[in-house]
Amino acid sequence: MKSSGIVTAILLTFCTLTGNAQDQPQIPGGISIAIKAGNATELSKYLNATVELLLLDKEDFYKKNVAETILRDFFNEYQTKDFTIRHQGAKNDAQYAIGNLKTEKGDFRVYFLLKKIDQELLIHQIRIEPDNGR
Repeated sequence: MKSSGIVTAILLTFCTLTGNAQDQPQIPGGISIAIKAGNATELSKYLNATVELLLLDKEDFYKKNVAETILRDFFNEYQTKDFTIRHQGAKNDAQYAIGNLKTEKGDFRVYFLLKKIDQELLIHQIRIEPDNGR
C-alpha cells in the first residue's frame, strides 16, 4: 500500500512538471513559417504598429507598412532556404526568440522581441545580422 502512494506522488510530480513545461509561452508558429517562406506580408501580421528594425545597413523605428516593405526587399534579395528557432524565452509580457536563417546568399542570425498588446503578441523589434559562425 505504501509503494502505491509513492508511485502516485511521483506521477503527480511528473504531471505537474510536464504541465508547467507545456505552459511555457511559445512564439506564434506563423512567425517561423513566414520567415522560413520569406513572406513579408505574412510576417507583417505579427508586427506592432511601429517596429524597431535592425537589418544590415538599416537601423531605425519604422511604421508597420514601411517595415514590411524593407523586409520584402530583404527576402527578395536573400532567397530563404530554411529558418530554425534556436532559443526562446519570456519575461513578464515580453517574449523573445533567436533563430538561424539560411539563404541563397549566406546565413543570418535573427532576433525578435514580442510584447503583449491587448492580449496579442506583436513583434516590436527584429534584428537580422550576418551569422559569422559565432
